[in-house]
This record gives sequence, structure tokens and C-alpha cells, in this order.
Amino acid sequence: MPTQQTEEIVKFLKENIEPLEDNTYGLGYRASVYLTDGTFLPCVIFRSPKTIVNLAIRRFKDEQKGNGIFSKSGGTGYYNIVKGFVTNGNNINYYDIDRVIKSKYSFPLAIQKQIKGETTMGWTGFSAKMKDGSYIGFGTRFNWEFFQMPENYSTDDIVEIINHSYVLGTGELRYHKVPELIPSEDYKNAVVFRERPFFECYLDEL
Repeated sequence: MPTQQTEEIVKFLKENIEPLEDNTYGLGYRASVYLTDGTFLPCVIFRSPKTIVNLAIRRFKDEQKGNGIFSKSGGTGYYNIVKGFVTNGNNINYYDIDRVIKSKYSFPLAIQKQIKGETTMGWTGFSAKMKDGSYIGFGTRFNWEFFQMPENYSTDDIVEIINHSYVLGTGELRYHKVPELIPSEDYKNAVVFRERPFFECYLDEL
């Protein structure tokens, strides 16, 4: 199979992937990719660079003028802002991609939108009801783009999100108290599938 060209990648993403909105980074197309050396990356988000580049330009200008949030941090504010934009994150080059496929770790957009609010500061716990009537518990500290899934299930098996809940090892559904400052005693017996790390790839054509 020949390596997909940029226009083929963009065409595949727009025709097969529902974009996830993000106020900071812009639209994101969640997929999986094979690199030209055969490496498989199960979680990759494709974005246009325009939104993040414009944000960087604004932040750089603010720091240079002394109006940024780090302007009083010992004179290193501008350096720290630039450092954050150019060294953070996991990025891949579009020309290292051989082909793009759907990711089995991204929730359908209609399901994703059902996840609401933090359970406690810095943590969101929720469960998913599956087509066979069983429940699977999930949790994340920050990232919502991809989640680990148990074997024999895919994200397409999810029919409903139950916010602020968890699932015990027995399969029983329980609910958090919101806000929950101290986890319930039985939470230590919960089975929680966590968020997955991901790579980003920027394409001017998106």
C-alpha cells in the first residue's frame, strides 16, 4: 500500500472523523497512524496550526510588554512562555506518516459530549453503559481525547455516559458524592480505565 499523501490524509480525516472542538487548540481529528518505519501510534490528534500559532504570538507579545501572567517571575516570563510552546507536547511530522486509520480509543463525539464537570478538583470520574448492559468505569485528571478500553469492547459499544460514577470489580455501578473531597471506602475496589497519552500532528490543510 503506497504512503498516503497529505491531501489523502486530510480527505480521510474530514470524511471519517468527527472533529473534537477545543477553545485553545482548535478542531482536533482523533485517529491512529502507522509511521513510515512501521511504528504504530494508537492515539494521534490532527490539527491546523493556525489557532495555536496565533495564541503563541499573542502570548509572546503580552510577555514582552510585561502584561503576561509570568511577567513578574524574575525576568524569565518571556523565556518560560517560549519554552512552553516549543518544548512541551508530543508532536510527529506529517511526512513521517505512512497511513492513517480510525482510533479505537476515541469516544464518538455524541458520547464525548455527555461527559460533564469535575467530580472533585483535578479529577473526573464517570462510567459508560455498554450495549450488553454492563458498565465500565473511567477517570481522568485532565485529558479527555482518548481512553483505554477493556478487551472485547470498543468505544462504539458505549450507549450512555453516567457522570460522577464508578464501577466496582464486581461490575456494580456506584456514585460519587459531588464535590467529593474524600473518596468512598469502596472506591479502592473500583476498576478505572484511564486517559491515554497522545501525539499531535499539525497540517496546514486542515
